[in-house]
Amino acid sequence: METKYIFVTGGVVSSLGKGIIAASIGKLLQARGYKVTIQKFDPYINIDPGTLNPYEHGECYVTVDGMETDLDLGHYERFTGIETTRDNSITTGRIYKTVIDRERRGDYLGKTIQVVPHITDEIKRRMLRESEDFDFVITEVGGTIGDIESAPFMEAIRQLRWQLGRNAVCVHLTYVPYLKAADELKTKPTQHSVKELQGMGIQPDILVLRTERHLDDSLRMKVASFCNVDLECVVQSEDMPSIYEVPVSMQRQGLDAAIMRKIGIPVGERLRVGDGTSGMAPAMKSWHDFLDKQRHATREVHVGLVGKYDLQDAYKSIRESLNLAGIYNNVKVRLHFINSEGVTADNVAAQLEGMAGIIICPGFGQRGIEGKLIAAQYTRTHDIPTFGICLGMQMMAIEFARNVLGYADANSSEMSADTAHPVIDLMEGQKSITQMGGTMRLGAYDCELREGSRAMEAYAATLNSQLSTLHSPLIKERHRHRYEFNNAYKEEFEAAGMKCVGVNPAADLVEIVEIPTLRWYIGTQFHPEYSSTVLHPHPLFMSFLKELKN
Repeated sequence: METKYIFVTGGVVSSLGKGIIAASIGKLLQARGYKVTIQKFDPYINIDPGTLNPYEHGECYVTVDGMETDLDLGHYERFTGIETTRDNSITTGRIYKTVIDRERRGDYLGKTIQVVPHITDEIKRRMLRESEDFDFVITEVGGTIGDIESAPFMEAIRQLRWQLGRNAVCVHLTYVPYLKAADELKTKPTQHSVKELQGMGIQPDILVLRTERHLDDSLRMKVASFCNVDLECVVQSEDMPSIYEVPVSMQRQGLDAAIMRKIGIPVGERLRVGDGTSGMAPAMKSWHDFLDKQRHATREVHVGLVGKYDLQDAYKSIRESLNLAGIYNNVKVRLHFINSEGVTADNVAAQLEGMAGIIICPGFGQRGIEGKLIAAQYTRTHDIPTFGICLGMQMMAIEFARNVLGYADANSSEMSADTAHPVIDLMEGQKSITQMGGTMRLGAYDCELREGSRAMEAYAATLNSQLSTLHSPLIKERHRHRYEFNNAYKEEFEAAGMKCVGVNPAADLVEIVEIPTLRWYIGTQFHPEYSSTVLHPHPLFMSFLKELKN
């Protein structure tokens, strides 16, 4: 069939959950047997979020091919299982850079370069990318209707709606606030948002109303009549106990059916999926099974996140990976942020008290690393299950070098350029690099696991493990870092009890360290949280939570 296009926009305020709605639509269409991709267009001028402070933009997510992207791509992957690439994330900065580079080469043959048509044409080209490979391309546009920086994207969508005809629909997400003093839900912000969109030449086909209270049919009818939208195409997105309930809520209200009707596909049509075509699609049956586990998990496990970014979205994928693994281990994970800047030798016991396990979080820069080192020493010496990720793994190595190997000044050359014992150091090829953006080891790299290691055991024990299909100790994991474990110290670490059990075979770079004599003490140079999904939680998080519940 011809590729269909779904554009997801937002109005009234930001942070309504466009990414969750886009991911939910993708999941529901997948369950009907369609091949789907989702992409995010962000209106900021940065080339990517790689140089943005997490307080500005939350975590920086990394695709398999090494693109630093918006955290919404994490939602896309966790919901749909699709492995995203650089083509799934576009910023205004990338659009303008492409056009300017072409102008500098003379590709435009002396024409005056303008927002319309040159910038909008480039946006449209990206929105239509690889369309022949997909049944549906879902495009989420960041920001809020009315933002000046979003205007070129809206113009591109307006043009595509006319060019594609019935093969394109616009889903607009708005907010319906509740005024306590009046005891009323107000639709006026939604009406204004739709009017703004119509003023740009775009009539939304479907409205998703974000609300903290249930909306009755009379209110939905009011929105439908004032906004020129069919009643069946006015869907509400209420607060849910979990974001993973959203696809089921959208399906119950017929969002996927409404999209198909608008596009002209018979709603009853379903392609063959998995082991059958009738009843509930296997993809959604697995989803419902997951939700059932989530609802019935009653026992709590407390996990401390030792990091320096006191912002939930800064560690979004780690938080979600822990929660997902907890559900599959029949426990509810209660996460506690522990600011590493406040951790000292005097208060570390009190700070970590009551935690069944500890995550030493990733990050960049020197701020807060002493607290991470103190936490790593405490958990190592008190045999508390500990999972160090990226910089967290490096802190585990530095702490071990200082307090076990006896190198009191051991450090990372990132933190101390003149240290005599740089157990963490730059790769040779990066020592001459001065530019920050896009210059790290990014994306998926091979890692060879040591037979008999705890890490190997974790991967082999998990049904979704790559080992179950490859039948070898070789896995692939995603990276986002510049500094590496210094192999000059590898033998000393091994002899003293910290084993280097995962190594990149091409560059001989250490990927995983562990202390096998402890309950669970593992550090990974890569970011396992980037490849943990709802239906396939990551093996290391599964193993970690399994140890915590024992």
